[in-house]
Amino acid sequence: MLDPIIEFLGAILSFLYQIFPNVGLAIILLTVVVNLAMFPLTLKQTRSMKAMQEIQPLVKDLQKKYKDDRQQLNEEMVALYKEKGVNPAAGCLPMIIQLPIWFSLFRLLQSFRPGDADNTRFLSAESNLGEAISAGDTSFLGMDMVVSPSEAISDGIGGALPYILLVVFIIVTGYYQQAQLTKRRKKDGSDVNDTPQARQMQTFTKVLPVVFGFISYTLLAGVDLYIASGQVVRIGQQAFIIRLDERHAAQAAAAPVPEPEPEEKETPAKKDYQGSKKKQQKRRRRY
Repeated sequence: MLDPIIEFLGAILSFLYQIFPNVGLAIILLTVVVNLAMFPLTLKQTRSMKAMQEIQPLVKDLQKKYKDDRQQLNEEMVALYKEKGVNPAAGCLPMIIQLPIWFSLFRLLQSFRPGDADNTRFLSAESNLGEAISAGDTSFLGMDMVVSPSEAISDGIGGALPYILLVVFIIVTGYYQQAQLTKRRKKDGSDVNDTPQARQMQTFTKVLPVVFGFISYTLLAGVDLYIASGQVVRIGQQAFIIRLDERHAAQAAAAPVPEPEPEEKETPAKKDYQGSKKKQQKRRRRY
């Protein structure tokens, strides 16, 4: 089922290896390409998360108002999301799309292992990457891209140190990625911490990087490098989106409000003044 995606990733990785003949650098470039292609989704995700945070005061008011009517509360929440253009599921969409890529990249790198009978089956036979894989040249920054941190630790802490640092880097960048939006909420006063949704979101954002750390400990170093590089790229993308939105908001606030045009008063039509009826009758008698 994943074979077409694996072959597609293998073709891209082979092409990128032609530019930078190192498996690790090729994986980093692959990460950049994928995340640039997914930028519209990242834009939607970031703005959706910001919008969810900004409407928390309204959510709190609805919870107080309909605390005894769960069904009405749900209907009002749906109406609020629709009115504000918020999609609670939009924040998870990029991650869901990334999952098949992670699994496919894992299988691709796993096929590069020396013990595999045909470790270049997903690559072109004449590609330089295929030759490097056959020669076992899969190292980058002291790590073998087809070895996991859990496997590297069995050879001693010294050899496993680069792998462990990569896992720590994934956790740290995961926290920083969430902190970007947290800082903005505190800055603009939209941080509301006493709603159940806000508390759940805070718990989720605190636990998720640690969970990713545990998962990355069992993945191949090449997949971990892809995840770490992707988080760095998304940090840059989020910073760009936040700065762009703040600039637009500042420009909108500074723009002069057009004054309403004065209403034109209708000038009464000039009357053909001829005097009262009595004076008109007197004039007729004279003639």
